[in-house]
Amino acid sequence: MNKLISETSPYLLQHAHNPVNWYPWGDEALQRALQEDKPILVSIGYAACHWCHVMERESFENEATAAIMNEHFINIKIDREERPDLDHIYMDALQAMTGAGGWPLNMFLTPDKKPFYGGTYFPPVKAHNRPSWTDVLLSLADAFKQKREDIETQADNLVQHIHQSGQFGLQSGLKVDVPFEELFTKVQCDTICENILKQADTLWGGFGRAPKFPQTFTIGWLLRYHHAYRHPEALQQALLSLDKMLQGGLYDQLGGGFARYSTDERWLAPHFEKMLYDNALLIDVLCDAYQLTRNDIYVQTIRDTLSFITREMTAPGGGFYAALDADSEGVEGKFYTWSKAEIHHILGEQAKIFCEYYDVSEEGNWEEQNILWVQQPLQQFAAEKGYDPAILGAMLKGCREKLLAVRANRVRPALDDKILLGWNALMVHACCRAYAALGDEGYRQLAIQNMEFCLSHFPQGEEGAFYHTWKNGQSKYPAFLDDYAYLIRAMIALQEITGDIGWLYKARDIATFVTGYFSDEHQLFFYYTIEGQEDVIVRKKEIYDGAIPSGNAVMMQNLWYLSVVFDRKDWANRCVNAVSSIAQTAVRYPTSFGVWASQLLQFVKGTPELAIVGENFKARMNEAGNWFIPFRILTGSEKNIPGIPLLTDRAKENETLVYLCKDYHCIKPVFYIQEIINLI
Repeated sequence: MNKLISETSPYLLQHAHNPVNWYPWGDEALQRALQEDKPILVSIGYAACHWCHVMERESFENEATAAIMNEHFINIKIDREERPDLDHIYMDALQAMTGAGGWPLNMFLTPDKKPFYGGTYFPPVKAHNRPSWTDVLLSLADAFKQKREDIETQADNLVQHIHQSGQFGLQSGLKVDVPFEELFTKVQCDTICENILKQADTLWGGFGRAPKFPQTFTIGWLLRYHHAYRHPEALQQALLSLDKMLQGGLYDQLGGGFARYSTDERWLAPHFEKMLYDNALLIDVLCDAYQLTRNDIYVQTIRDTLSFITREMTAPGGGFYAALDADSEGVEGKFYTWSKAEIHHILGEQAKIFCEYYDVSEEGNWEEQNILWVQQPLQQFAAEKGYDPAILGAMLKGCREKLLAVRANRVRPALDDKILLGWNALMVHACCRAYAALGDEGYRQLAIQNMEFCLSHFPQGEEGAFYHTWKNGQSKYPAFLDDYAYLIRAMIALQEITGDIGWLYKARDIATFVTGYFSDEHQLFFYYTIEGQEDVIVRKKEIYDGAIPSGNAVMMQNLWYLSVVFDRKDWANRCVNAVSSIAQTAVRYPTSFGVWASQLLQFVKGTPELAIVGENFKARMNEAGNWFIPFRILTGSEKNIPGIPLLTDRAKENETLVYLCKDYHCIKPVFYIQEIINLI
């Protein structure tokens, strides 16, 4: 056993019995590197990472390789999901060196934590134009001794590059003499749409070439743009992208839930790991699509995905687990794929039509196995084959249930059972959206239950501070900007579906904490790490969307919403300044700045403010979910609430009134939202 045996991360525990003398990131390892003047190997991955497992089997379990590592390096293993701050820093270094990135991320550092060489997967013997892992180790060990000065210079240059790349807040794009309506324009939004559609795959949906990621922020932006300006091409590309994902192998046709990305342009062959955050973000955009189109396919997908979450990703206390692995029995995708013979054995005479519908063949559609995917929508397939769609749909449903029951007896992929604050908050938000769109009380309860879990297990001692991760009764690591931003966003959503104004007060208090401890020197953007965290070589500012939304962008959306609710002009101005300084970049590269682009579109279209006051305010608030109303602020109470302008001087005896406002100026109140829906 090595030093990882005391950790809680499943990824770190997977390496606890390696012959490599692994340490977790911390004072013990870092001090030893300084004392012995040895270079540090930082190896970063995550539990659901296929190539991380491959490199472990080939190299880290090998006694001879481990001996080289132990002799020449201080070896540190990091779970990137526990320490995304370190992952961001050293991934930036790798991309600066090589122009590429990925996991496992193997980065070599000087004893004072500065990177000087890195790569991703290295094979045990030279192959695929990659040097062997042992060659890399021996070359770097020698270079560290023989060319120390060159290494130190390169490390200093890299750190300087990382530091400079994070200084986005230094030049504000805001010109104080430019009117608001000229800062943010429809022309910018039109250009964003053009730039998105230039990257669109109009045959298979999505954007760009394989590998294809869901890009939910881009899809959501297109839905909002269409809603604002009636742009059929934007709507078509958004819905095509969703439909092709739903029909593909990216979506688990039997058990619900989405894999992380597709390795091909058709969404057929996924990288099979299932991440909590992907499923949360896809539920969000599916709710948007359903409210806009009323297509029942989206309803069923939302329900099946949330069934997967409650069945396989929910802890007994109400927290949500992080991920399911891609591999089982050492084989990627084995849990999810089928042979035609298996399906015939299980389904009997129904197998023929099932195999036709889901593209199951003798030779297989992926590595001699079959991934279930849909090549024609049910109605079209049924018409061609002469079936009644309802009868065929019911038969296929029965077949899926039989196969799911058989699959349940297979060796399951490993579960990453750590519970991350930010990812849980994303799923709380998704549950809120699902309740608003579908009205299923179970989703509201799931959201409340999880938020109560987070508020019980993640707060630190001081008021307002949270931890990032929790497992086995142990909370660890100071929360990052993403955690706080998503938590505030989830609390805002909870108020909208519960009518409990207390969630807005909590959101305001946490936002105040964030502005106090994460703000940059210009009080514009936010750092990723909290003030006073000393084990990182730079404090980075993350402004672009990755697989999860930019914490800075979400934080600006939060500040805008809360500025309206609590009349905080300083927060509103901060949001305007930040968006204006990023607007040119967001217009040019919208698929990397989707959340910023959404806030820009909101500034152009305006923010509908819905305030509902009276005895039946909760029922009226729930009715808001019947429509797609982007950018709205929704709040309500039984009586007037001083300190919240939208809920001040509104109450009328024995009446529940709906006020539609903008900049606190309201039109004549009505009794139901549907009376004014065309004005929103």
